Amino acid sequence: MNSVEKSVGLLDATWPSQTIIEDVTHIADGVLAQAAHRIDHEGYYPLDIMESLGAAGAFAAHLQRGGNRVGLAIDAMRAISRRCGATGFMSWCHDVCGLYMEQSGNPALMGDVLDQHMMARTFGGTALSNPMKALAGIEKMTLRAHKAPGGYRVSGALPWVSHIGPGQHFGAMAGVYRDDGSLSHEIMFLARCTDAVVLRQCPEFSGMEGTSTWGVRFENYFVGEDAMIADPARPFVARIRAVFILMQAGMAIGVAQGAIDSIREVEPALGHVNRFLDNRPDELQAEYDDLGERVAKLAQTPYDGSKDYLLDVLDARVQGAEFALRATQSALLHQGARGYLAQAAPQRRVREAQFVAIVTPAIKHLRWEMHRLSEEEMPL
Repeated sequence: MNSVEKSVGLLDATWPSQTIIEDVTHIADGVLAQAAHRIDHEGYYPLDIMESLGAAGAFAAHLQRGGNRVGLAIDAMRAISRRCGATGFMSWCHDVCGLYMEQSGNPALMGDVLDQHMMARTFGGTALSNPMKALAGIEKMTLRAHKAPGGYRVSGALPWVSHIGPGQHFGAMAGVYRDDGSLSHEIMFLARCTDAVVLRQCPEFSGMEGTSTWGVRFENYFVGEDAMIADPARPFVARIRAVFILMQAGMAIGVAQGAIDSIREVEPALGHVNRFLDNRPDELQAEYDDLGERVAKLAQTPYDGSKDYLLDVLDARVQGAEFALRATQSALLHQGARGYLAQAAPQRRVREAQFVAIVTPAIKHLRWEMHRLSEEEMPL
C-alpha cells in the first residue's frame, strides 16, 4: 500500500504485515526512543507519536477489518514497548478499546467512529481494572447503574484510568441495581469524557507519568444505546477476556527485549566481568524467543473459548511478567552504575517491568484465576 493510500486511512486486511512492522519499528526506534525519558519522568503525553503509530497500522491489525491479526498487533506493541514501556501500555489500552467497539456489534460504535479510533485520529483507553477484579471476586465493582428512559444512569468513581483526557473515550463497566438495591447484571459501555465525567489528578507515580492517568468520577452519567458495548456484560467479557490478556504479552516481551539490548550494549566493555552474572544475554534471548513463539501460537486462535486455552493464556501472561522482571533487573546489574543514572534506560525498564507485573490482571490475579479454573470454578 502506498503512502497516498495510507494518508486517507484505507487500512484493511490487505495492508502487508511487513510494512506495518517496518513503519512501527521506524517510529519506535526514532522519535519514541528519543522521547522515552520525557514520557516516563516529565509527564509528556505523546499523542503525536500515538497518531503516527496509528497511521502506520499499529492499532488496527487485531480487528476484523485489519484481518484479525492479533499476533501482528502484539508484535507492533512489542516494538513500541522495546523503546518505551509507557507507550506500549497506552498502545494496549488503545487496542482493547477498539476491540470493545468492534466486538460490541453496535453500529453506533463501528463505522467511522471505529475507523477514527483505530487510526489514532481519536483516542481512548480502558477502565476494566476494577470490573475484572470484581468479576473474579477480588473486590467490589465501584460503578453503579440504574435504569432510565432510553438507557441507564451511572454514578461512582474509579481511582485511575489511563490514556484518557478531555474529549477522549474509554470502555467501562457498571453494575445495574434494582429498586430494592439488589444487583441485576452488569453493562459495558463507551464512556466519553464530557462534563458528566470528572477527571481528578492522580498521585505521582514512580514512573510512566506520561500515560495520562486520571481518577474518574461519574455523576449521574447517561448511557444510551449509542454508547452500549454489551448488555449484559458478562458474556461479552468472557468472549474477549483471553485476547484482552494475551495482548498484554506485547508489553512484557517488548520491555524484556529492551533489557537484553542494554546487556549487549555493555558487553564490549564489561563482558569480561559480567560473565560472572546470571541471566546472560544469550540465555535471556533464547528464553525470549521461546516465549515469543508461544505467544504467537496462542495468537492464532484468540477467541478459543476452551478452559485449557484460557489457562495457557494466563500462564503465558504470568511467564511474560516474570521474565520481564528478571530481564530488566539483570540489565541493571550488567550495566552497573551507568544503568542507574536518572536518564538511563535500564533503571526505567525495571519500573516498567514492575508495572507489567501489577497492571490488571496482576501476577497474583492471574494465579488466582488459574487456581479457580483448575478447580472448575468459572467466575464469568
